[in-house]
Amino acid sequence: MQVPAPFEYERATSVDDAVALLERLGPEARIIAGGHSLLPMMKLRLAAPEHLIDINDLDLAYIRQNGAEIRIGAMTRHRELLESEPLAGLLPIFAEAERMVADPVVRNRGTVGGSLCQADPAEDLSAVCSAVKARVVIRGAGGERVVAMADFHRGPYETAVGDAEMLVEVRIPVRAGAGSAYEKVERRAGDWAIAASAAALWVDGGTIADAGVALSAVGPTTVHATRAEEALRGQAPSEELFARAAGIAAEDCSPTADQRGPVDYKRHLARELTHRALRRAAARALHQEV
Repeated sequence: MQVPAPFEYERATSVDDAVALLERLGPEARIIAGGHSLLPMMKLRLAAPEHLIDINDLDLAYIRQNGAEIRIGAMTRHRELLESEPLAGLLPIFAEAERMVADPVVRNRGTVGGSLCQADPAEDLSAVCSAVKARVVIRGAGGERVVAMADFHRGPYETAVGDAEMLVEVRIPVRAGAGSAYEKVERRAGDWAIAASAAALWVDGGTIADAGVALSAVGPTTVHATRAEEALRGQAPSEELFARAAGIAAEDCSPTADQRGPVDYKRHLARELTHRALRRAAARALHQEV
């Protein structure tokens, strides 16, 4: 039976209290919410924090529209993202991705903040948030700072969240003419991706005004496909355009061979899944059948 190394436990009563505990306890303290990312690593002794700070009492579970933004609290569970009707109407990519996240047990307990901060290269929500141009709010003793998802991941399992900081919110712009879609290949339902692609398009007057493309499981971190995005902007949606952008995204990812497949297979999946996601995102932006 695998068990974690010994640790001390604290229960935060507010965000300020959690930040103060992080500052007092030092870099060996970790935040825990749902625990479905951190606890398996602790059982395998891949992580051995000396202190766990439980934030389940904090008022950070919500999905709200605030003007031209959707704001999602870091304690929002996967199930709440899956079941949110307003979110499904504006950003169907979230529900599509959430249907493929693990199983009902994990979706009932796992949180948005936990998924993003785990920064696993094969994690689903990081690609989704990157594609829809999300920003994250990070709170520390000195106040809040807002970081774009493109700058959030610093390396495998490493983020822009500092030792005495915590992620408190995700903010997603709401713009007219939006369409989004998520495509994933996995060995079995609920598994980590072999490869996955998230795409978002904003179409204005028949032209792609902006685009977001991000890939999971085909690089050391979530792959933000900036060259593919540049190829899409200012162009009319078409199969030829989507094929070209998908090819660029596949060129710019860096998969490694493992038990899930060889490099050429993963690169092929990256291209095909991006093409499919772009096609469906465009159909939604243009109010066509998907």
